[in-house]
Amino acid sequence: MANAMAPSYRVRTPGTVLRCSAVRIPALLFGLAIVVRLSFLALFPYPAYPDSYYYVNVAEALRAGHGFSIDFIWVFVDVGGRLPLDPHLPIPSNAHWMPLAAMVQVPFLWLFGSTPLAAGLPFALIGSLAAPLTWAIAGEVGARPSVRLGAGLLAAVPAASAVFMSQPDNFSLYQPLVAGALWLAARGLKGQPRSFALAGLLVGLATLARNDGVLVGLSIALLFAWDRWRAWRPSASASRRAAVPLWAAVACLGLFVVVMGPWWARQLSVFGSLSPSSTGRILLIRSMSDMNSVVSDVSLRAFLDQGIGAIVTSRVLGLVAAIGIYAVIVGSLVLAPWMVIGGWLRRRSLDFRPFLLYAGILFAFSALVSAVHVPGGTFIHSAIALAPHSYILALEGIVASVGWVARRRPAWHEASASRVFVGGAVALAMGTSVLFGLGVQRGWEAVRQDRLAVSAALVREGALPGDRLMSIDAGGYRYHTGLGGVVTPDDPLETVETVARAYGIRWLVLERREIVRSMIPVLKGTSRPAWIGRPVWTLLAPSSDPELADVPAVVIYPVCIDPADVRCATGSLRTDRRPPG
Repeated sequence: MANAMAPSYRVRTPGTVLRCSAVRIPALLFGLAIVVRLSFLALFPYPAYPDSYYYVNVAEALRAGHGFSIDFIWVFVDVGGRLPLDPHLPIPSNAHWMPLAAMVQVPFLWLFGSTPLAAGLPFALIGSLAAPLTWAIAGEVGARPSVRLGAGLLAAVPAASAVFMSQPDNFSLYQPLVAGALWLAARGLKGQPRSFALAGLLVGLATLARNDGVLVGLSIALLFAWDRWRAWRPSASASRRAAVPLWAAVACLGLFVVVMGPWWARQLSVFGSLSPSSTGRILLIRSMSDMNSVVSDVSLRAFLDQGIGAIVTSRVLGLVAAIGIYAVIVGSLVLAPWMVIGGWLRRRSLDFRPFLLYAGILFAFSALVSAVHVPGGTFIHSAIALAPHSYILALEGIVASVGWVARRRPAWHEASASRVFVGGAVALAMGTSVLFGLGVQRGWEAVRQDRLAVSAALVREGALPGDRLMSIDAGGYRYHTGLGGVVTPDDPLETVETVARAYGIRWLVLERREIVRSMIPVLKGTSRPAWIGRPVWTLLAPSSDPELADVPAVVIYPVCIDPADVRCATGSLRTDRRPPG
């Protein structure tokens, strides 16, 4: 009886504590990451820019049973970069962008209905995996506890990129998939062949999210070749064997093909090419106006005719832009110097070799091949995948710098000072995520309000469900108005008219914030061709540029390509005003 009444005690051995931490900390990091992403999603649950509009529209088509199709042309690379011989809508989707960001939305749209929150929810959940993954990678590389926890916190609240993590885009998919693939590849180099094989699965999923995933695959292939060379080179000992056996490399490639094979089969069947948009319009453009044109010369000769000076300048500027984007989006500038220090200290580490190789290939590709696209936002999507490893390197760079100072200042307690400086850097970077994110969302909301006003004005003017719209953002207006259409090509007015006639355009929307060159006189009211009617609705709003103070923010025009259409000869103008701020 006495034994039954005696209190019981649980002994927490060091092993028990470690096991509890191994479960509790990543769970808490995952929870924090979800809270942050859901908070941004609650504040702005809508798609905000062409990429996210595109993925949402494709997901809605899948949900409705229409397959991979869209009834708008966001840019003409989707139809070969030229005005097609048979212009029509809808068209097969994903000639340029990969499908995973649309596919993951579909189950949530089925379960919760066609709502903005349902579209954004899978990205908040999947992207949150980056935080515990970063903590696990830091543990694998032998980082001290403060670095390990700090890197996990940074991945949970990822500096200036946090606001993008709840967008229905590939940010939240690509980051954990690439970071996980690089981690598994590093484990393979250290003698874990199953991890190396499994990396192929993540590379396949990363490529299904974004074309840049093939660069991750290239990095892993080069690592396998390096591992073989390291084992076979004459200076190696006779007993040395490759860390990655051939079967692991074959399995890695096989898993990649298993993931990508069905999609490649679809692309070949629909477009006749594995990558339909990988043409001169993507690789040989001289400016973004070439990308948005249907008549510009994008041949190799035209590219070379720029001259070596212009080509080199554009490549250098592309590299500079990529470095700047990486420093801001991943590190909020605060962490950027320490990332460089940490990378230098870990330059010979097997744990970071896949990451450093992929980062080098990515920056080289961005500078040499896609330099023109980098300032336009392409590199932002790629750079975010570097964040988990970069955060570990940044905090290790801080610890190393503190140690260097502590050895010269006996009054410093190195361990305590390291925790203070690491904690301060983490807190500062996390704080920038809130400030930057709220500012970005204010800009997104202003654009959304303008487009809701356009939608309401079109209804008042009698726009019908089958009408087609020409605008600078065909996917965005498709989302807000329900009207399909085409992007305004960056070409002379005669070409724009040809495109409008080919697709039966009924309405034209011009925006002051982004407009093709030939439409500037139309928006200013200094010149207007006969096929564009008088404005039927105008939105006036303040401008920070004094030269644009008298230029409307948004204008709707009727497009009269049918002689029987009298809208261009009649109609009255309604003007709305957006208040300052």
